[in-house]
Amino acid sequence: MANEKGPDGVKEYKTGGWRAHYVVIICTLLYAINYMDRQVFSVILQPMKIELGLTDAQCGLASTILLLGMVLFSFPVAHMVDRWSRKKSIGIMAMLWSLFTFLTGFATNFITVILPRAFVGLGEAGFVPGGTAMVGASYSKQRRGLALGIFHIAIPLGAAVGVMLGGALSAKFGWRTPFYYFAIPGVILGILAFFMKDYKTVEDSTASTGLVGFYKALGNVLKVPTVKWFYPALGLSVLMSTSVLYWLPSLIMRVMNVNEATSGMLVGGIGLTAIIGAPLGGFLSDYWGKKNPRGRIYVPGLAFLIAAVTILIAILTKFSPVGIAVAAIYGIAASMAVPAFAIVSQEIVPVAHKGLSMGLVVFAQYLLGGAWGPFLIGWISDLLGGGVDGLSVAVMLSSIGGFLGFVLFMIASRTYPADAEKFKQETILAES
Repeated sequence: MANEKGPDGVKEYKTGGWRAHYVVIICTLLYAINYMDRQVFSVILQPMKIELGLTDAQCGLASTILLLGMVLFSFPVAHMVDRWSRKKSIGIMAMLWSLFTFLTGFATNFITVILPRAFVGLGEAGFVPGGTAMVGASYSKQRRGLALGIFHIAIPLGAAVGVMLGGALSAKFGWRTPFYYFAIPGVILGILAFFMKDYKTVEDSTASTGLVGFYKALGNVLKVPTVKWFYPALGLSVLMSTSVLYWLPSLIMRVMNVNEATSGMLVGGIGLTAIIGAPLGGFLSDYWGKKNPRGRIYVPGLAFLIAAVTILIAILTKFSPVGIAVAAIYGIAASMAVPAFAIVSQEIVPVAHKGLSMGLVVFAQYLLGGAWGPFLIGWISDLLGGGVDGLSVAVMLSSIGGFLGFVLFMIASRTYPADAEKFKQETILAES
């Protein structure tokens, strides 16, 4: 493939090899830092809440603001990723979110908590579309699922390190300290991202340039039949997973009456176990996709169904040893879903819109569900009196999103094979 020519004599983009591995390493580490910076907030929630005098709803709103920041900028930034440069976008975004992670440590009230979190969301908005497009393009179709599975190991890994290290630093030095330390690796990796091998930017012949071009490109993606059910399925499912990810450390602290260091170790242990979920989801996506044209989209649907059942069991058993083990199964299932739906998002659009398609995934995950989860759970907890019982019931209610998401993924599977077939033979070209 490396020596074949595309249009105008341009070489096709070479997949595999050490340059592809470099892309996966840098993007995976950045994704891990991304989730470290997000998840550390959940483990310092209790001491921060006490010091600043916040309610559960305000604590939840701080995460919702971050996710809404991602949503608001996911479309334009993802379009910029497709039209400009993926590696430059990734590097700049990483340094931006790291700067505002650092500034979060200086918060003195509710406003100074949510403002830097909003800008952390802005910085993270461009990474997921760019990183997914880069990793997906760096490997052949036969190995793409495994590559994206490795890339998505970063979610449970980053979340685990974030709560474990963040909890330990918070317990020893105060809740502000983790934000100062976690900002450093993002800047370093952001610089290294500029040295990744990118693929050639492809113009969409059916769309204009500028803002008009953006809306036309967006319209082209939204015309794909599968997305009508696929994106709502994502939103509802991620409402559950985001709520659990955000509130689980605080819930364990309340149920078991432990500090943030102990809670961080328990949640981190669950996260480390969940690391096997991402490559497993990528592998199953590749394997099932070969056996059944709908196989790839079945994986996230079934994974979220398992996640919904297991988080209910974990909470009802009050995180007994059996409950912790079941919570680990929840983590594996939730992380299995991510590479599988990322692959689907890349296969139902042309090369010119791969970044935009992942931007739409970010938009759908959060605006259609996930962004509202942390605030909604906090609000319901306050409504039910807070404490152990209020937060337990609120988090259990989030599982409804997983059950509904499963149903919508199954509906989307009806049109997925035909949509994926349309762009199966498109050529990805190397940069000039």
